[in-house]
Amino acid sequence: MSSVTGVSVADETPDPEGRERLAGDRASTGRLGDRLFGGAAKGAGVLVVALVTLIGIFLLVQAVPALADNHENFLTSQKWDVSDPDNMGFGIARLLWVTVISSVLAMLIAVPLGVCIALFITHYAPGWLAKPAATLVDLLAAVPSIVFGLWGAFVVGQYFEPVQDFLVAVVGWFPLFERTAATAASTIAFVSVILAIMILPIITALSREVFAQTPPAHKEAALALGATKWEMIRTAVLPFGKPGVISAAMLGLGRALGETIAVLFIVSSLPDGAPWSWSIFNGGETFASKIANNAGEFDSPSKTGAYISAGLVLFILTFVVNAIARIVIERRKAFTE
Repeated sequence: MSSVTGVSVADETPDPEGRERLAGDRASTGRLGDRLFGGAAKGAGVLVVALVTLIGIFLLVQAVPALADNHENFLTSQKWDVSDPDNMGFGIARLLWVTVISSVLAMLIAVPLGVCIALFITHYAPGWLAKPAATLVDLLAAVPSIVFGLWGAFVVGQYFEPVQDFLVAVVGWFPLFERTAATAASTIAFVSVILAIMILPIITALSREVFAQTPPAHKEAALALGATKWEMIRTAVLPFGKPGVISAAMLGLGRALGETIAVLFIVSSLPDGAPWSWSIFNGGETFASKIANNAGEFDSPSKTGAYISAGLVLFILTFVVNAIARIVIERRKAFTE
């Protein structure tokens, strides 16, 4: 008699001496190639975990001395003054706000648009258009961030002012949309648009691949029950692809959180002591742009440690976001199964 794994029940029964026979899916051919491939796969996994761990340890070791010498509340202070290594005061409140709000706005723009483009390519576009469109999206994912930064700063920025004026006129009463002294082309809102364009190819490409893998039986069953094409997509394609879309969104969010050059070119930094503002039409700096813009100040361990502490927060933030995404995906899989 055979089991569902294709291994006979006799193979799973201990021999007369009590030794375990073949164990179904755990059975191995014992070939050298299998052992080498298995060892290489395990080694690659261990290497990735070790690299992430070592990076975290490095950031922590470098940041702790600077944090010990810090005279401000690191989490709530808006001040950043590391000019005097003996009297440093720095906090990440403003950096954290700009980093998070710009990335969230970029996600709100890019995810719905990327999903729509992926659905169009996989289910609506004719064959002669779908393949070139997919290739173009893949090519956009390879464009360097400096190109997007230059394009946004010198080409697109001049066209964003009417958009900002409209939003201020309609919802300017809300603190998030208050007008500030910053020009339209150097605000958090505008860099969020550029970040959305940068992460759009990643989200679109991954979502397209997931939607294309929807089992034909699911789609045919929905159509056989009288569903329209949109109803078939809503009831069969989107539920199947939701974990993949979440993964794509988290990859895009990871790039947006750590983007440096484009933000450095576009967003205007605020002077020390500038009043706090919740408005997305204000300037500011993200963690990455703050570190890159002040790399010339890494002339002492204390100053370097202050900026590394900001990098440590960015590292933790990215790790937490990806961990939450993994939990959501696993819970979704358990629910669907």
